[in-house]
Amino acid sequence: MDQKRELSSIDLAALVTELNRYEGAKVDKAYLYDDDLLRLKLRDFDRGRVELMIEVGDIKRAHAADPDNVADAPGRPPNFAKMLRNRMSGADFAGVEQYEFDRILTFEFEREDQNTTLVAELFGQGNIAALDETGEVIGALSTVRLKSRTVAPGSQYEYPASRLNPLTVSRGGFDRHMRESDSDVVRTLATQLNLGGLYAEEVCTRAGVPKETPIDEATDDQLGALHDALSRIDERLRSGDVDPRVYEESVDCEGAEGGDGGDADRDPRVVDVTPFPLAEHEDLPSVGFDSFNAAVDEYFHRLDSEGTDEGEAPADASASRPDFEEEIAKQERIIEQQRGAIEGFEEQAQAERERAELLYANYDLVDEVLSTVREARANEVAWDEIAETLAAGAERGIPAAEAVVDVDGGEGTVTVELDEEGDDGGTTRVELDASEGVEVNADRLYQEAKRVEEKKEGAMAAIESTREELEAVKARKAEWEEKQAADDGAGDGAGSDGDDEDDEEYETDWLARSSIPIRSPDDWFERFRWFRTSTGYLVIGGRNADQNEELVKKYMSKHDRFFHTQAHGGPVTLLKASGPSESSEPVDFSEETLREAAQFAVSYSSDWKDGRGAGDAYMVEPDQVSKTPESGEYIEKGSFVIRGDRTYFEDVPCRIAVGVQCEPVTRAIGGPPSAIVDRAAAHITFEPGMYAQNDAAMMAYRNLKERFTDQSFVRKVASADQLQEFLPPGGSDIVD
Repeated sequence: MDQKRELSSIDLAALVTELNRYEGAKVDKAYLYDDDLLRLKLRDFDRGRVELMIEVGDIKRAHAADPDNVADAPGRPPNFAKMLRNRMSGADFAGVEQYEFDRILTFEFEREDQNTTLVAELFGQGNIAALDETGEVIGALSTVRLKSRTVAPGSQYEYPASRLNPLTVSRGGFDRHMRESDSDVVRTLATQLNLGGLYAEEVCTRAGVPKETPIDEATDDQLGALHDALSRIDERLRSGDVDPRVYEESVDCEGAEGGDGGDADRDPRVVDVTPFPLAEHEDLPSVGFDSFNAAVDEYFHRLDSEGTDEGEAPADASASRPDFEEEIAKQERIIEQQRGAIEGFEEQAQAERERAELLYANYDLVDEVLSTVREARANEVAWDEIAETLAAGAERGIPAAEAVVDVDGGEGTVTVELDEEGDDGGTTRVELDASEGVEVNADRLYQEAKRVEEKKEGAMAAIESTREELEAVKARKAEWEEKQAADDGAGDGAGSDGDDEDDEEYETDWLARSSIPIRSPDDWFERFRWFRTSTGYLVIGGRNADQNEELVKKYMSKHDRFFHTQAHGGPVTLLKASGPSESSEPVDFSEETLREAAQFAVSYSSDWKDGRGAGDAYMVEPDQVSKTPESGEYIEKGSFVIRGDRTYFEDVPCRIAVGVQCEPVTRAIGGPPSAIVDRAAAHITFEPGMYAQNDAAMMAYRNLKERFTDQSFVRKVASADQLQEFLPPGGSDIVD
């Protein structure tokens, strides 16, 4: 069976109780391994050294580790680790909570001068975010900008939409969610009730309910047994009544190669870790532990050791071959899952719309139900009495009362069963907010359909991204095989030094590649003029008066630098110290960075249009820029008043390079040559000249296209129109 690589929501619920036993431990240092494994070294007065491990990459886990199982500290700490050290060194660990039933843990740390919250997202792509006392993101391993939520420095942290907790849902709510499904019991528990496959099967087994039982055939007693099984699991987790197990599997049962029986003597591999024994694993040998934390630590330590045991590596030369097939299979599995999600979203959205339309098709009946309940509640009639009255009305054959199948006073809802249109004769259950009318309830369903459609759009974008990843893996595989074939044909005379040179050329020779995967970015600044300096800072400029106004009013932060030219008609140019929603810190920009920003401002000004080979620019602080004119004066749109001293850059050359970037994303880029040369796989430099902007762009496109073996790649990412976006208005010539 597949080895477990991520902790489940139930696992995290069990871990939270045990991790809170370390409350009061002091943070010593923070370390970051491989951009996805955070290690917090703490000191506990009773237990001594405590190593808190949070991993959010391919493996997703959070637990305290045995110091003997912790790797040596990595080299120079990255910025995220340094930020955590500055904020949390000497802080007290104040506890950890699981958010709802999600795979999200919130760790609290308190210090006299400031408190810090670490949010570990152990799902999807995984992430760790550090928050201040107000919930604002100070830093995160990954920046997230979605329609549904944002996780970025300077923004308020947003949790994902909460999910139903199957362990605490009421019996009425449980039955309602189960009955709304058109699948079988185990799939409904796994998906609609958020249990996941393994624990859904476990609950069915403990309840004695056949897993494949269709929901419409499940009895009330069977649903009750399932709910009781969930409640018993919840009780064990809340009380800390765990009996942890690490499950193992003999290596030879997976069909290990060799055929001589030698593999039968190898140590078993770990396949799962659970807070209590599972009936679903009763055929597997297991090892018991005193605490679930210790079991989790042992499991992932062995999982890592088994994956890196050199003694198990094949002895032949193919051991160094990247496992392209596994990566391709992984991407194909992800695509298949995403397709299923899209289909599910389509079905869910359609079902919500059909429910809304069904309300209007049965308007009078539904209105009678809602009016009856609202009138009763206005007269302070208890919910139980309302349910009894409706039940009595149903016995007398009153259609509106007969349609009611559930009354939930705790939720303030009434569920009706309505006949579907058509000849099939089916029925659909719709849960109604009893305090609202038909229109509001129908609109709620339409809005839910719209929300699901938005999730579908996100899934469709994700599947396109995965397809691109798949094509990229296939391209790397083809290139690797081509290189191996070339190396094999080169004979045995090449030395190791020559091989190193070949490897370096293979990694960087984008022009010779027969196929270059497209990795298109979607950055907020692309509608402005922009480039990144050779030191990595973003510079943006306005294309017109409207954008000049927008840049100053919306995107200029207090630690940025404002550039403009002495010549009239230049763009507002900002050298950014941070992103638009990130917290800004003072930056000591290098002279090279400042001169590149000045060259950008000069090159897109009237200096270029007028054919001048150089121009002057100046720089000021943001607080020197104002829209308030002197008394009796008027400021045009896109213009500003500059007060105070200026820093001047004289005789700055009018030069712009345009090119094609291949790594880490694929796109057309343009800007000062010193910032573009090392970033582009191929580039062309321009100066003021005789060729119109569109003609110069076409010249650049044809030139770049001829340099790449994969000419279709240039057409997709750097067409003449896309290159023209980076050329200044006015005439241009190519610099030899």
